[in-house]
Amino acid sequence: MDELQDVQLTEIKPLLNDKNAARNFQDFDCQEHDIETAFGVVHVTMRGMPKGNRPVILTYHDIGLNHKSCFNAFFNFEDMQEITQHFAVCHVDAPGQQEGAPPFPSGYQYPSMDELAEMLPAVMTHLNLKSFIGIGLGAGAYILSRCALSHPDLVEGLILINVDPCAKGWIDWAASKFSGWTTNIVDIVLAHHFGHEELQANLDLIQTYRLHIAQDINQDNLQLFLTSYNSRRDLEIERPVLGMNENTAKTLKCPALLVVGDSSPAVDAVVECNSRLDPTKTTFLKMADCGGLPQVVQPGKLTEAFKYFVQGMGYMPAASMTRLIRSRTHSSSSLGSGESIRSRSHASNHGEDSAGTPEGIDLQEAPQTMEVSC
Repeated sequence: MDELQDVQLTEIKPLLNDKNAARNFQDFDCQEHDIETAFGVVHVTMRGMPKGNRPVILTYHDIGLNHKSCFNAFFNFEDMQEITQHFAVCHVDAPGQQEGAPPFPSGYQYPSMDELAEMLPAVMTHLNLKSFIGIGLGAGAYILSRCALSHPDLVEGLILINVDPCAKGWIDWAASKFSGWTTNIVDIVLAHHFGHEELQANLDLIQTYRLHIAQDINQDNLQLFLTSYNSRRDLEIERPVLGMNENTAKTLKCPALLVVGDSSPAVDAVVECNSRLDPTKTTFLKMADCGGLPQVVQPGKLTEAFKYFVQGMGYMPAASMTRLIRSRTHSSSSLGSGESIRSRSHASNHGEDSAGTPEGIDLQEAPQTMEVSC
């Protein structure tokens, strides 16, 4: 098979435990906005100021979470500061999911997944932002993908964690199977995020998120968001094949990094998504010893992958890779063909040079197929 790049990443301790969970969920130096769109009001939190013509990093959380519980621990992680000093961050909360959100009135029609995606251009316009690099988890990854398909000029790149491109996928099967003996929405959401092994083994993490889902998220609003996600359409994307449909295939036009933990209930869904994307623009990262929240359980690995991703787009060429060891090897991964980040050479446009690119890496001549196991 084709030569693959194997990237080995070492790790540090997870971000959350009972003592530091509350602090890691906090916002620091942020501005909050409630933005009116054609499909309702959306709560947005801006962290930092946009840097010239650079995109912002835009986040979108999964069901049962909001931007604080999904991403703040990760963005407050020390090594992520090397990234956030180069980019402003725009956290988007799905309607009614932000901390302290009031209940919707009786009979309220919650936006569909398509409509949630269509809110994002209005957010960008309101904040005078031109483009973004998206990072989404689960439902958030689906919403960002839908936005990229409809508005490719807005989206420069996507980091998609636990993404499911299908109308009814493996994640929902696991949740519905679990819900066969419970009507507790908290347990249903936990089964969406975590596999059976993680639910039994990582008790501190599970308890942290059980309390958050039960106490910090309005339960009626959560049910509406969950129903909307479970009613989503298939993304209807297909892999372009040279000489056949490369000009007509509907797929993501931007570079994409697909991320999943090896014990996540989303593994099959992410493998399916990988099989539908352009292999010259896609990297598939499967994390060992990791479940449904890679950004919390394996922050060091995801930070290093994030750095490589934005470097491949021509940003941050001098970023340090202190915990990353690269080697060229033939992979025998059971996941099949992985994908590559196609370099987007923005360096000349943003006044950066490539002198600091990690030794032995040529962003312009990276292999066309890349699989990352760590």
